Amino acid sequence: MSEQNAPSGTGGLEETDPVGADDAVDADDTAPVVRTLVQGVEVADFPLIPPMAERGRVRRITEIGEPVLHRPCQEVREFGTQDLADLIDDMFTTMLVAEGVGLAANQVGVDLQVFVYDLTDGDGVRHVGHVLNPRLEVLSEETEEMTEGCLSVPGPGADLFRPYQVRLRGVDRDGRPLEHEASGYLARCFQHETGHLQGQLYVDLLAKRVRKRILAEMQDLRPEVLQRRTEVARHLGKEPAVYPDVYPGQDAAQGVTS
Repeated sequence: MSEQNAPSGTGGLEETDPVGADDAVDADDTAPVVRTLVQGVEVADFPLIPPMAERGRVRRITEIGEPVLHRPCQEVREFGTQDLADLIDDMFTTMLVAEGVGLAANQVGVDLQVFVYDLTDGDGVRHVGHVLNPRLEVLSEETEEMTEGCLSVPGPGADLFRPYQVRLRGVDRDGRPLEHEASGYLARCFQHETGHLQGQLYVDLLAKRVRKRILAEMQDLRPEVLQRRTEVARHLGKEPAVYPDVYPGQDAAQGVTS
């Protein structure tokens, strides 16, 4: 998920730049970080750049129309492996470079039910973590509209209503159970990323005419977004991902938005 809709300083280097973020939420106010929760547990001190992002490498983010984004991902069945740890590290690095607040495994081309997140909500609480095999339960009929974007649809965003409060269940990379109750921006992130793992992009929830607008804007903004990712990667001392001039799923995306 990009930061376009972020209510406050959420995990990116330039939170006021909507072009750089995967899933975002628009807001005028910036709230300082007053608490940090890692895997739902409050920690006294946590660096701006998570250790996972320091360790990882940058991977190419898949784009709308690529098959891996449009089918349900497989459940994780082997836990505690080095491959899984490396994947999570790389996802944090890739999310940081793309200035996003959430990223699903199929967004780096991996067919597994894993997502990571790093965002700060409107109360100044920073939430950092990863979830495997997530399951969502809506806890309230209340909904909230925010501008949402996606790192796999680089550039534009659109207003979208989502349930305001959810419960997320899953496991961590070692197979230990996780359960989070979330509202507002965090709940939106959980819904967006869980949707990815079910083969759903946020644009699938939009009206046909809005989807067409988003795709047209993406083609215009994509070069700027990718250049920004390259610049941020180099600034962080990371090797940038290589993207093709024409995004791989362009023909298929025409069908997704038609």
